[in-house]
Amino acid sequence: MIEAILSYEFLQNAFAAGLIIGVIAPLLGVFIVVRRLSLIADALSHVTLAGIAGSLYLSQSVAAFAMLNPLFLGIVASVAGSVLIERLRSLYKHYEELAIPIILSAGIGFGAIFISLAEGFSTDLFGYLFGSVSAVSREDLGIVIGIALIVFAFVRLFFKELFVLSFDDEYAKASGLPAKWIHFLFMIVTALVIAGSMRIVGILLVSSLMTIPVAAAMRMGQSFKGTIFWSVIFGEVSVLTGLITAFYFDLAPGGTIVVTSILLLLLVIGYKKITVSMKKGAVV
Repeated sequence: MIEAILSYEFLQNAFAAGLIIGVIAPLLGVFIVVRRLSLIADALSHVTLAGIAGSLYLSQSVAAFAMLNPLFLGIVASVAGSVLIERLRSLYKHYEELAIPIILSAGIGFGAIFISLAEGFSTDLFGYLFGSVSAVSREDLGIVIGIALIVFAFVRLFFKELFVLSFDDEYAKASGLPAKWIHFLFMIVTALVIAGSMRIVGILLVSSLMTIPVAAAMRMGQSFKGTIFWSVIFGEVSVLTGLITAFYFDLAPGGTIVVTSILLLLLVIGYKKITVSMKKGAVV
């Protein structure tokens, strides 16, 4: 495997991007899960699908878009979706959860329209939906690196504020924290991560990488930072195992990554049950 990675540029791109995504997706996922916003990742991923499908359609019908990386319009659509979610949440203050299904439905609707206009599924679109080991270019890797730098800078600068907002939103507002703006920035950063992850994990599965490793980590971590640590560990193991499996068996990496993360979750749940039973037996 190492020899193959050293020999082929596309494998170098895929594994480098996968290693980065294995960190940033679960890192933000911890804050998403704790704040009970897991469905936002699904909504933004479907909006990203609409942007990607729109870009592929434009590349077929407008010569100026033929050389444009679809990832750029995917990022624009994802960020626009995050802004619209926040706008709708402010309009429906007592029913904020309505914003998520509205944007998710819009993403699916526009995605279906653009896919139809682009004359159905193509190999490129299938790769965006479920990930592809061979499709990650140097340009895609550069975009992922740029997004990762933004994520690390954001979490570093606003970690305390994000921690307070995650556990006590009312206290954060009462203490004078600019909760609205921090949440707005968090949504944009989340949108960037979702758009940047789709080449490896796929648009329809990227939300799983932001939630399933966190679910496993919550069974292992004894603190908030401990949960973040284990989330990243499980995320990296899922991505690396999934990419290697996808390469050897010619499978979609998104599927193998998600299945690996589910197996890790089941192992963790089983391990915790066994340890709890052993402790109870020792007490008796």
